[in-house]
Amino acid sequence: MANSTTALDVKVPGLDKLFIGGKWVDPATDAEFDVISPSTEEVVAKVSDPSTKDADKAVAAARNAFDAGPWPKMSIDERVAICSRLCDEMERRLDDMNRAWAWESGAPLTHGEMINSGAGVMVWRYALQIAPKIKFEERRQTPTGEVLIQRQPTGPVLAILTYNGPVVLMGMKVIPALLAGCPVIIKPAPESQLTTRIVADCVEAAGFPPGVVSVLAAGQEVSQYLVSHPGVDMVALTGGTAIAADVLHRIADRIGRAALELGGKSAAIITDDVDLDEVLATLVPGSAGFCGQVCVALSRILVSRERYDEVVQAVASAYAAIKIGDPFDRTTVLGPLAVKRAMLRAEHYVALAKEEGATVVTGGRRPPQFDRGYYFEPTLLSGVKNTMAVAQQEIFGPVICAIPYENIDDAVNIANDSTFGLAASVYCRNEAQALDIASRVRSGSVAINLAGVCLTEPFGGVKQSGYGRECGPEGILEFTETKQILLSGSYLDS
Repeated sequence: MANSTTALDVKVPGLDKLFIGGKWVDPATDAEFDVISPSTEEVVAKVSDPSTKDADKAVAAARNAFDAGPWPKMSIDERVAICSRLCDEMERRLDDMNRAWAWESGAPLTHGEMINSGAGVMVWRYALQIAPKIKFEERRQTPTGEVLIQRQPTGPVLAILTYNGPVVLMGMKVIPALLAGCPVIIKPAPESQLTTRIVADCVEAAGFPPGVVSVLAAGQEVSQYLVSHPGVDMVALTGGTAIAADVLHRIADRIGRAALELGGKSAAIITDDVDLDEVLATLVPGSAGFCGQVCVALSRILVSRERYDEVVQAVASAYAAIKIGDPFDRTTVLGPLAVKRAMLRAEHYVALAKEEGATVVTGGRRPPQFDRGYYFEPTLLSGVKNTMAVAQQEIFGPVICAIPYENIDDAVNIANDSTFGLAASVYCRNEAQALDIASRVRSGSVAINLAGVCLTEPFGGVKQSGYGRECGPEGILEFTETKQILLSGSYLDS
């Protein structure tokens, strides 16, 4: 087995190893996983593939770190110091991680720099900054006496990450869990083998106590085994709704805890008073960025019938002008989709939408200049009814629906007529009206005259977009249990 990726111009450690309990170890089996470049469809590396025996070792290490190790007993300042060393190491290796991510997921270097070097650093640095200010313990005077309230770490956490953001999710999920005092088994997507091996190397350099962190980029069988493992106290998942339902079934018998950040079918409501050029500046990247492989992507564009044709043509022209190409070309805006199944899924939904009566205004195909790779053009569909499958189901690809509305009440009803509720945008010049619309949209976050979400404040979904919150102090406290210690004044004395 190859033990480096020199040919890829990025150094990735431990290709023939696994990172369990804070150190590189030999795998329990000789199983291998092929890392496939989505740009060329070629195998660019072979890595060790974890087995259930490796999963058992990771859980045992995390369990011992929690039950007998120093990590949960450390002060918050001590945990911040070690996590800061991890963040220092990751920041030192950002260029390598961005290149590795481009090889394994097709993310353009410029996208990696925005999401990882920009947002990722901001998120984990903010978590480190606010953690010492959180009240993990406080005394309260009650009508009957005094109570001590403690926020104690939940226990070993299985953090399941997706291929569309393995580095930024370190700041949104893993660092908060560690700061709360929980050992973490990081379970990246199997498509994130290169990036997360660099992350594991950073963990080793940071010097965590034994057992606190493991990294297993496992496939479905081992992932489900980890979720079902009785030694795991909490599952923190970023993923799809069907996967979340499977997780909940697997942890039900042990009444396991879960925090679920799931998919969306986010609506962008555009009112008639907007300047369209201003809207396009954020609507285009907010809907088609990273080929739509973003949970908060604005995949439904809602516009009045009066401006419908104008908006459709403007968005279509903007999509058609996006440069698709080699992720290592710094002028590339969109690379390929990360996995073949995503390309096939996009093709399926475009075909289904056409059968149901929608029209492809632009895109809808693999770009003709590429005969290899999982490339797919940004696609805008018009004539879409909100009842169509393409408007109701998350595609996780660059397929966007333009849906007309009759009035603002109708727009809000369409936005809310979804099983999802993760994000939304309202484009409206009238501030009072914009805030009113935003308050009526049933979603975990709404942006006004912008796309995206704030990643330093609590973020998460409602309905089938999940529950629990990431980021901000709430994102750290998500990994704690509230404990009451009665000091005086029992109800039995009243």
